Amino acid sequence: MSILRRLAFALTVAPVLFVLPQAAGAETLAGAMAKAYKNNPDLNAARAMLRAVDENVTIAKAGMRPRVNGVAEAEASRVTLDKAPVSLFGTGPRRSDVTTTSFGITITQQIFDGFQTLNRVKAAEANVLANRESLRANEISILLAAVESYANIARDQQVVAIRKQNLAFLREQLNAANARLDVGEGTRTDVSIAEAELAAAQALLTTAVSQLKQSEAAYVQIVGEAPQGIKQPAPASRAMPRTLDQAVAAGMRENPTILAAQRGVDAAGYNVKAAEGSMLPGVSLQGDLYKMGHDSNDSGNNVTGSISARLVVPIYQGGAEYGQIRQAKERLGESRLLVDSARLEVQRTIIAAHAQYEAARAAISANQAQISAARMALDGVIEERNVGQRTTLDVLNAQQSVLDARENLVASQRAAVVASYSLLAATGQLTVRSQGLQVAEYRAEEHYEAVKDKWFGLRTVDGR
Repeated sequence: MSILRRLAFALTVAPVLFVLPQAAGAETLAGAMAKAYKNNPDLNAARAMLRAVDENVTIAKAGMRPRVNGVAEAEASRVTLDKAPVSLFGTGPRRSDVTTTSFGITITQQIFDGFQTLNRVKAAEANVLANRESLRANEISILLAAVESYANIARDQQVVAIRKQNLAFLREQLNAANARLDVGEGTRTDVSIAEAELAAAQALLTTAVSQLKQSEAAYVQIVGEAPQGIKQPAPASRAMPRTLDQAVAAGMRENPTILAAQRGVDAAGYNVKAAEGSMLPGVSLQGDLYKMGHDSNDSGNNVTGSISARLVVPIYQGGAEYGQIRQAKERLGESRLLVDSARLEVQRTIIAAHAQYEAARAAISANQAQISAARMALDGVIEERNVGQRTTLDVLNAQQSVLDARENLVASQRAAVVASYSLLAATGQLTVRSQGLQVAEYRAEEHYEAVKDKWFGLRTVDGR
């Protein structure tokens, strides 16, 4: 077998060898997603934001809890009398110094506030649920980003390998052209063409290596660790809908963007009721307990206590209350429209992802057939060139067809993987649970249950 035929055979089997499982330490796609779920700083920041939103429920509940204040006062005064009685020491003004101190506590309890606090609490609870769905959307987005970065590295590694093999092939072509020139069977033009193609191939390889490094940097940003042993992943299979109609139906039910918008409608509705509550009467109780002391010529101490009830009936507040009610109603209308917008966007995303997945699968089959045909054509052109029926340029053109077909195949494989997981993400099914990822699932409700009825304490649940 000639050197060129052995090289052509190597190019034929190389893609198969390249996608075989690598070392035991190789990272899987599921492992990359699990690490991104655990390590990604943007996702951890979103979780911290949700914990802050949880506190809004406690803050809202404070409106119907007692308010206790300690009060301490001190007052010093001096009284001077212009006329004083005659004494053995003469006459003159008489001064009286008085120091008054008091301390005590004041307790205020709101009895009724037009249901404002009740509706604010419900609005805060609805916002918590909405932000949980937003967090789930962030989780799905990060998992999809991990898939994309993993698939990009797998693609770029194969492109680098293909271009290295192409470079070796072109070196052999240059050596063969020089050999034929030496024996008088070739021309200087053939050598120049081979040299030009070799230089272009070196530039393409440099570009591919640069792209691989960029993809690896993006992987570290998303996953939190350097990539090791990346191999070509398969398209998603777990939780994949069978048909487009099933995908759309699942998206309408499960997509967190839609669910978050629906929770936003609930919160906006309670905000309208809270604003309307400002037009209703308010009732509160206040209790005071003070101890007062006097330090003067006539000193004394006494304890006083009082309790009072206050009824406030709002009549007119400058029109602000009406503007706030109208504003809340407009925001409610906006929230309802956002639900419709979210549904349309999810539907569009699902249809686009499904179409891209189908197109990528078809492209893979077409590219595989193209590679087979291009390799057969390359072998034939090489044999014809060896007997003088073809030129070096013909061989290089045939090799370029093989190169393009192989690179198109790895691009289609990457597109199929990303499109399949994008379809899962759009349906709301790209989750730790559905994909069986080996990582502890973040339980947002645990923090909420720990703080929703908390009356005291400065430390967060994790002890900060």
